[in-house]
Amino acid sequence: MIINKKLLYTYMAMILAMFFWGFSFIWSKILLELYKPVTIVFLRLLISVFFLFVTGYIFKKLKPIAKKDWPKLFLLSFFQPFLYFIGETIGLKYVSSTTASVLIATIPLFTPIAAYYFLKEKMPLLNIAGIIISVFGVTLVLFNDNFEISANMDGLLLMLLAVFSAVAYSILTVDLAAKYNVFNLITYQNAIGLVYFLPVFLYFDYEHFILIEFTWEIAKPLFALAIFASSLAFMLFIYGIQVLGVTKANTISNIIPVFTAVFAWYILDEKLNWVNVLGILVVLSGLSLSQLNKAIHLKNIIIFRKIIQKK
Repeated sequence: MIINKKLLYTYMAMILAMFFWGFSFIWSKILLELYKPVTIVFLRLLISVFFLFVTGYIFKKLKPIAKKDWPKLFLLSFFQPFLYFIGETIGLKYVSSTTASVLIATIPLFTPIAAYYFLKEKMPLLNIAGIIISVFGVTLVLFNDNFEISANMDGLLLMLLAVFSAVAYSILTVDLAAKYNVFNLITYQNAIGLVYFLPVFLYFDYEHFILIEFTWEIAKPLFALAIFASSLAFMLFIYGIQVLGVTKANTISNIIPVFTAVFAWYILDEKLNWVNVLGILVVLSGLSLSQLNKAIHLKNIIIFRKIIQKK
């Protein structure tokens, strides 16, 4: 059996990124017990930027950004991390971590539309069907066992802000990812995001922040968010976009709610009803279907090569 190693490593990288992002909702929920949302994001980015610049300096990974690309990079950073984290982190105050992650998983529903319009990137029928099924599963996770939406509306709207910000980010990333390595993009993106958040943090959250004693219990989830979710996960995700394309890479984000639901149940004692569990299974089914087209394509290539060799 012939295995496409590059494709295998790409999927492994994407799943690891989804694992980090799935756990990020848990880390954020823990921190929201003490800190305000903007404080969490600001400290998260501060640690991430320090880590990335030190790593970049040691391993000589950072390269200069062309002058003409700075406006696009500032726009990229406005959507992600600025608008995205405003929507996600504040939204987590009003909805459960599982609900939040499920809403973030709707990103693939809107990404193909944006990718088709801006990038002329087409999607096979199986991918479209997989996304539709996954989105149906996502809606089931929002229901209680009486099939009534139990999520807070403010939280839902804030999460939708995060979703649309992520879609815009994915589209803008494609052009820059073709010019710069992922380490450069993540480092500068987080640094610019930190600049965006600084005045918001100083005006709204600073006085509250200085009243909270910084302990090891705060440091653990905060550093985990900064290193794994805000640094490594983004590198893996952008690498996935480079290999798989915007639409297929974003489709894999449907697996985030599965990770989050398990972690939330085990760590935060969040409850899942049978409708939620059914929704998660449907999400996984849609995800598998959306990736089936690639597997069929690779299988056909292998069969064709064997026929040629026999001739």
